[in-house]
Amino acid sequence: MADDRTSLTGFLQYQRETLAWKCAGLSAEQLRERAVPPSALSLLGLVRHMAEVERSWFRMVVNGEETRAHWPRRTSDHFAEFDVDSADPEEAFRIWEEECARSRATVDAAESLDVTVQWRDEVFSLRYVITHMIEEYSRHNGHADLLRECIDGTTGE
Repeated sequence: MADDRTSLTGFLQYQRETLAWKCAGLSAEQLRERAVPPSALSLLGLVRHMAEVERSWFRMVVNGEETRAHWPRRTSDHFAEFDVDSADPEEAFRIWEEECARSRATVDAAESLDVTVQWRDEVFSLRYVITHMIEEYSRHNGHADLLRECIDGTTGE
Protein backbone atom coordinates (compact mmCIF):
# COMPACT_ATOMS: atom_id res chain seq x y z
CA MET A 1 0.00 0.00 0.00
CA ALA A 2 1.38 3.39 -1.02
CA ASP A 3 1.50 6.43 1.24
CA ASP A 4 -0.45 9.62 0.39
CA ARG A 5 2.45 11.36 -1.37
CA THR A 6 3.12 8.36 -3.58
CA SER A 7 -0.57 7.84 -4.34
CA LEU A 8 -1.39 11.47 -5.12
CA THR A 9 1.73 12.16 -7.17
CA GLY A 10 1.17 8.88 -9.01
CA PHE A 11 -2.41 9.83 -9.90
CA LEU A 12 -1.26 13.28 -11.02
CA GLN A 13 1.50 11.83 -13.19
CA TYR A 14 -0.99 9.37 -14.71
CA GLN A 15 -3.23 12.29 -15.69
CA ARG A 16 -0.28 14.11 -17.27
CA GLU A 17 0.64 10.99 -19.22
CA THR A 18 -2.98 10.59 -20.33
CA LEU A 19 -3.00 14.09 -21.86
CA ALA A 20 0.27 13.32 -23.67
CA TRP A 21 -1.18 10.04 -24.94
CA LYS A 22 -4.33 11.78 -26.23
CA CYS A 23 -2.08 14.04 -28.33
CA ALA A 24 0.39 11.40 -29.52
CA GLY A 25 0.82 10.77 -33.22
CA LEU A 26 -1.19 13.77 -34.43
CA SER A 27 -0.08 16.43 -36.88
CA ALA A 28 0.19 20.09 -35.93
CA GLU A 29 -3.06 20.74 -37.80
CA GLN A 30 -4.85 17.97 -35.91
CA LEU A 31 -3.55 19.26 -32.57
CA ARG A 32 -4.89 22.72 -33.42
CA GLU A 33 -8.25 21.41 -34.64
CA ARG A 34 -11.36 22.58 -32.81
CA ALA A 35 -13.07 19.27 -33.38
CA VAL A 36 -16.12 19.60 -31.12
CA PRO A 37 -18.13 22.64 -32.22
CA PRO A 38 -19.25 25.02 -30.90
CA SER A 39 -16.40 24.62 -28.39
CA ALA A 40 -13.16 26.43 -29.23
CA LEU A 41 -11.11 23.78 -27.41
CA SER A 42 -8.29 21.99 -29.17
CA LEU A 43 -5.79 19.44 -27.92
CA LEU A 44 -2.98 21.96 -28.36
CA GLY A 45 -4.97 24.55 -26.42
CA LEU A 46 -5.40 22.05 -23.59
CA VAL A 47 -1.65 21.36 -23.48
CA ARG A 48 -0.89 25.08 -23.38
CA HIS A 49 -3.59 25.60 -20.73
CA MET A 50 -2.18 22.86 -18.52
CA ALA A 51 1.29 24.39 -18.82
CA GLU A 52 -0.21 27.60 -17.45
CA VAL A 53 -2.09 25.75 -14.71
CA GLU A 54 1.10 23.93 -13.64
CA ARG A 55 2.97 27.27 -13.66
CA SER A 56 0.35 29.15 -11.70
CA TRP A 57 -0.33 26.57 -8.99
CA PHE A 58 3.16 25.25 -8.33
CA ARG A 59 5.40 28.20 -9.17
CA MET A 60 3.18 31.11 -8.18
CA VAL A 61 1.01 29.71 -5.40
CA VAL A 62 3.24 27.06 -3.79
CA ASN A 63 6.66 28.62 -4.44
CA GLY A 64 5.57 32.27 -4.34
CA GLU A 65 7.40 33.05 -7.59
CA GLU A 66 6.57 36.07 -9.71
CA THR A 67 6.14 34.46 -13.11
CA ARG A 68 4.64 35.70 -16.33
CA ALA A 69 2.21 33.73 -18.41
CA HIS A 70 3.72 31.90 -21.35
CA TRP A 71 0.78 33.11 -23.43
CA PRO A 72 -0.39 36.40 -21.85
CA ARG A 73 -4.08 37.27 -21.78
CA ARG A 74 -5.32 40.11 -23.90
CA THR A 75 -8.36 40.67 -21.71
CA SER A 76 -9.18 39.55 -18.18
CA ASP A 77 -11.71 36.97 -19.36
CA HIS A 78 -9.70 35.52 -22.26
CA PHE A 79 -7.24 32.64 -21.94
CA ALA A 80 -4.69 33.27 -24.70
CA GLU A 81 -3.33 29.73 -24.46
CA PHE A 82 -6.44 28.55 -26.32
CA ASP A 83 -5.59 30.75 -29.36
CA VAL A 84 -3.74 28.10 -31.34
CA ASP A 85 -4.20 29.01 -35.01
CA SER A 86 -0.49 29.77 -35.41
CA ALA A 87 0.76 28.04 -32.26
CA ASP A 88 3.86 25.87 -32.38
CA PRO A 89 3.15 22.38 -30.96
CA GLU A 90 6.83 21.70 -30.24
CA GLU A 91 7.08 24.89 -28.21
CA ALA A 92 3.85 24.10 -26.33
CA PHE A 93 4.91 20.57 -25.43
CA ARG A 94 8.39 21.72 -24.40
CA ILE A 95 6.96 24.39 -22.10
CA TRP A 96 4.37 22.00 -20.65
CA GLU A 97 7.01 19.33 -19.99
CA GLU A 98 9.30 21.91 -18.35
CA GLU A 99 6.47 23.13 -16.12
CA CYS A 100 5.59 19.54 -15.16
CA ALA A 101 9.23 18.88 -14.26
CA ARG A 102 9.33 22.04 -12.10
CA SER A 103 6.10 20.98 -10.41
CA ARG A 104 7.47 17.51 -9.64
CA ALA A 105 10.63 19.09 -8.19
CA THR A 106 8.50 21.38 -5.99
CA VAL A 107 6.56 18.44 -4.61
CA ASP A 108 9.70 16.35 -4.14
CA ALA A 109 11.35 19.19 -2.18
CA ALA A 110 8.42 19.67 0.20
CA GLU A 111 8.81 18.10 3.61
CA SER A 112 5.12 17.19 3.74
CA LEU A 113 1.89 17.38 1.80
CA ASP A 114 0.53 19.28 4.78
CA VAL A 115 2.83 22.26 4.16
CA THR A 116 0.66 25.32 3.67
CA VAL A 117 1.07 28.52 1.73
CA GLN A 118 -0.92 31.70 1.73
CA TRP A 119 -1.78 33.10 -1.66
CA ARG A 120 -3.88 36.21 -1.86
CA ASP A 121 -6.51 35.74 0.85
CA GLU A 122 -6.47 31.96 0.96
CA VAL A 123 -4.35 29.25 2.55
CA PHE A 124 -3.61 26.11 0.54
CA SER A 125 -1.89 22.89 1.52
CA LEU A 126 0.32 21.10 -0.97
CA ARG A 127 -2.12 18.20 -0.65
CA TYR A 128 -4.95 20.49 -1.81
CA VAL A 129 -2.90 21.75 -4.77
CA ILE A 130 -2.04 18.23 -5.94
CA THR A 131 -5.65 17.10 -5.52
CA HIS A 132 -6.86 20.16 -7.44
CA MET A 133 -4.39 19.40 -10.23
CA ILE A 134 -5.68 15.82 -10.49
CA GLU A 135 -9.20 17.23 -10.84
CA GLU A 136 -8.08 19.81 -13.41
CA TYR A 137 -6.32 17.23 -15.57
CA SER A 138 -9.17 14.74 -15.22
CA ARG A 139 -11.72 17.27 -16.44
CA HIS A 140 -9.58 18.35 -19.37
CA ASN A 141 -8.65 14.77 -20.24
CA GLY A 142 -12.37 14.16 -20.70
CA HIS A 143 -12.36 17.04 -23.18
CA ALA A 144 -9.23 15.59 -24.81
CA ASP A 145 -10.92 12.21 -25.16
CA LEU A 146 -13.84 13.73 -27.06
CA LEU A 147 -11.53 15.85 -29.23
CA ARG A 148 -9.33 12.89 -30.14
CA GLU A 149 -12.30 10.69 -30.98
CA CYS A 150 -13.65 13.38 -33.33
CA ILE A 151 -10.23 13.90 -34.95
CA ASP A 152 -9.36 10.30 -35.81
CA GLY A 153 -11.68 7.95 -33.95
CA THR A 154 -9.14 6.96 -31.29
CA THR A 155 -10.77 6.19 -27.95
CA GLY A 156 -9.77 4.74 -24.62
CA GLU A 157 -7.91 5.73 -21.51
